[in-house]
Amino acid sequence: MSAAAAPLTAPTRQARLARAAVAALFLTNGAVFFNIVPRYPQIKADLGVSNVVFGTALAGTPIGALLAGLLAGAAIRRFGSARVASLGIVLTTVVPLAIPFAPNWIAFGLALFVIGALDAIVDVAQNAHGLRVQRLYQRSILNSLHGVWSIGAVLGGLMGSAAAGLRIPLAVHLSISAALLSIVALVAYRFLLPGPEDAERPAEAQDLAAADGRPAAPPAHGRWRSFTGSAVRMLAALGVLAACGALVEDAGASWGALYLSGDLRTDAAAAGLAVVALQVAMTVGRLTGDRVVDRFGQRTVVRAGGALAAIGMGAAVAMPSVGTALAGFALAGLGVATLVPAAMHTADELPGLPSGTGLTIVSWLLRGGFLLSPPLVGFVADLTSLRFGLLSVVLAGVITVVLARVLVNRTRA
Repeated sequence: MSAAAAPLTAPTRQARLARAAVAALFLTNGAVFFNIVPRYPQIKADLGVSNVVFGTALAGTPIGALLAGLLAGAAIRRFGSARVASLGIVLTTVVPLAIPFAPNWIAFGLALFVIGALDAIVDVAQNAHGLRVQRLYQRSILNSLHGVWSIGAVLGGLMGSAAAGLRIPLAVHLSISAALLSIVALVAYRFLLPGPEDAERPAEAQDLAAADGRPAAPPAHGRWRSFTGSAVRMLAALGVLAACGALVEDAGASWGALYLSGDLRTDAAAAGLAVVALQVAMTVGRLTGDRVVDRFGQRTVVRAGGALAAIGMGAAVAMPSVGTALAGFALAGLGVATLVPAAMHTADELPGLPSGTGLTIVSWLLRGGFLLSPPLVGFVADLTSLRFGLLSVVLAGVITVVLARVLVNRTRA
């Protein structure tokens, strides 16, 4: 019986504990930053700055992520994904403690810069470790881990909102959250997988490539030649796919409320439902996506999702109303739910690259997509209208359908 046809064995106790531990890291990582966001109005008032200055300070987060993101691979190879992810989260919870004492917007921006830099490295490390656990399971689990991250983001937002509503001093609030989230990360570290990053890879990783119709990994002496040739083209395609996912997600976060309140003239409460519709649908898609991916394959699911996002948002733009807009954002979120995990999985499986390199580059390009998406949509909106600016979501869906062919289709070894 071939490896591809062999029945799956039940995951070991170590694998189950490692999955729970890495899920805890995804949860805390999602909670850290969104725990701060609801306190932005107070921070802005305490600093006494304008919207432009405050927005400039907020740019510290993506800038820090972009500058430090490419260091993640080296950090993982030096210290291991388990240590980088868990201890990195602890550091990420400690840095915000400086925010209440920031004397000006520059110091606040520097704190966000460090938070963004740490978050970029932690993000790659937790995904790298999640993929290690996925290899032990021999089936997809990465989508559910990203779904847990979304749950963590919601919990963090609720924590911050509750603290703001109760008028808890910012320093006390951030100290409590830092202590709680750090304890979770440190406890999780005990149950993460030991050993080198490639410990769960088969000695001869040919079965997955053969089953997927891709060429087998080149011999060791040709690996760096592969990195400068076909691997570069693959990383570029995967980076574009990840950026498409970022563009769709940012469309709901940055422009959804503006579109509903401006073009469709809804009230503030209804306008805020755009990002809720997208994020809820994306979370549901990620929590249920592993079963669908295991049955139909990543490539098929991502292609269908890209078409769903394009058709959903296209219909919403063609027939503008509050109902169609909310449905369009929901279908877009559901459509790209498995896109980023699939791009990360494929990048991590590319032959001829040092551990963590492919994942680091694709994650970096993903963050570049989050940075470039708002001005791109804003530019189109200024030339025409925000309604036409949201056609970028349709374009992202079409590109996803075309480029999904580069994805690894099956997770099982």
